[in-house]
Amino acid sequence: MKDRNITNYMLSLFSLIRLSFLLNILLFTAFYANGKTQYSSSVRTELVLSDTVTEQSWWDVTHYRIAVTPDYRQKSISGENHIAFLAKHAGASLQVDLQQPMKITRVVWNNRDVLFKRKNEGAYIISFPKVIKAGEKHTIIIQFEGKPQEALNPPVDNGWIWTKDEKGRPWISVACEGSGASIWLPCKDVLADEPDNGILFDITVPDTLVAVANGRFKRRISNNGTATYTWVVKSPINSYNIVPYVGHYVTWHKQYAGLNKLLDCDFWVLDYNLNRGKEHFKQTDTMLRAFEYWLGPYPFYADSYKLVEAPLPGMEHQSAVAYGNGFQNGYRGKDFISATGWGLKWDFMLVHESGHEWFGNSITAATYGDTWIHEGFTKYLETLYTDFVFGREAGNEYALGTWKRIKNDSPILGTNTSDKYYKGSAMLHTIRQLVGDSVFRGWLHEINRKFYHQVINTGQILKLLNGYTKKDFSKVFAQYLQTTKIPVLEYYFQAGKLHYRWSGCVDGFDMPLKISFDPSNVTVINPTTQWQTLTVTNATGRLMVDRNFLIKVTEVTASN
Repeated sequence: MKDRNITNYMLSLFSLIRLSFLLNILLFTAFYANGKTQYSSSVRTELVLSDTVTEQSWWDVTHYRIAVTPDYRQKSISGENHIAFLAKHAGASLQVDLQQPMKITRVVWNNRDVLFKRKNEGAYIISFPKVIKAGEKHTIIIQFEGKPQEALNPPVDNGWIWTKDEKGRPWISVACEGSGASIWLPCKDVLADEPDNGILFDITVPDTLVAVANGRFKRRISNNGTATYTWVVKSPINSYNIVPYVGHYVTWHKQYAGLNKLLDCDFWVLDYNLNRGKEHFKQTDTMLRAFEYWLGPYPFYADSYKLVEAPLPGMEHQSAVAYGNGFQNGYRGKDFISATGWGLKWDFMLVHESGHEWFGNSITAATYGDTWIHEGFTKYLETLYTDFVFGREAGNEYALGTWKRIKNDSPILGTNTSDKYYKGSAMLHTIRQLVGDSVFRGWLHEINRKFYHQVINTGQILKLLNGYTKKDFSKVFAQYLQTTKIPVLEYYFQAGKLHYRWSGCVDGFDMPLKISFDPSNVTVINPTTQWQTLTVTNATGRLMVDRNFLIKVTEVTASN
């Protein structure tokens, strides 16, 4: 698994059950324009680094060797998963997640069949004939089959995608971020444990089709009317990111001169989209240049960067980013996200989903209650991209446009609100105003250096921010992530002085703020929840507050 350092507050903050969120068509157009699905209700549990689920906590996944054969006509799959693991503690039985209607048909350990039984709708218990001692390394081979749930409207719906391309030919993939990989693959389906040494993925398909997956292509073996494609991932990988793409694909290759020298980039599109893809995907160089500037090196040089045309709008499948935006800018040709026009200057899916390679794939939240780390940071990368390519004011306009989508319906931490995208991004934009671009960029680089290929939580992000900036942002995080209240700056003028304070805030909230009475003369004030004063030369002048802070401003009477 990735390196973990989960604080005690994390264990008390989140429940073991994934939170449910109901989606409808309005949510698809208004929220899924992020290219994401909300996390759906699930029968499986999420390990939060405790011994509550003992069959999950004693062993650590180190590698998956997966083989799968999809049957397009039957909409079924069969295969096996070699799960290599290290025993952190002694154990005689372990839990493997696999959701109904999929089923395990056989489990082999040390060349012998071992007992297994279904625990619930989402998991099996595998029993060994003896206790496995701490420190031992083992591999179990799990054979499985069934008709996995089907995604009719991916990725809002999770499941396997059995569709046809424009020529009526089979086109297959998977979208399972919300429900988890265990809707089709027997695995340890928790964010906090990823295979340290990556995966090997064999996909067997009719020899008229091509199978693409994460990582680097290793080989193609011809069988009797079928072909097996093998792909290798060397880095840790989220289980929901493991993906097959099957279709009539063609490809081209290029190298990008990045911060860690040459990055292999491969592009896979359906054969009739070759020319469109080659022209449109030229944006990739700009995206990589912008993100490496703001964040540091692309985190998967060992596995390459890959963009794959997919039968869904988009998804951040690690080193095999799903792309289905029609080779056009914006989201489906429109700027749903900011409504400023800047979102039409670049391809939303290419930029947003590729951004998840840094936040979500390399740096992973320990639980789903902390996935603002994935979504808030990646949402803000859209602003940073716009800033990098079109200038600071363009970036600011784009950022402020996205704030209109903030709902304040529930706190971000520990819930499944869409505010983890927009409000999480807005908090980062606000912090950037307080520390300046140089420090903010340095902090982003340090996050990606320190937490490279790790599972982390909000506490670690905050600790690094405080340490790097030498400022205390604890109250800022508490305000924006743990409440639904937007800070309100109350003020009034009296006797040549500006009186001001924060209201509607957590105790001790003391975020500085940029104000002015003349656009050419900006002043930084340090409001608290107690009234303070500032002598001004024009007390009747109009107070101007920097619009790049996510706050509300209210003029009150002196009696307040």
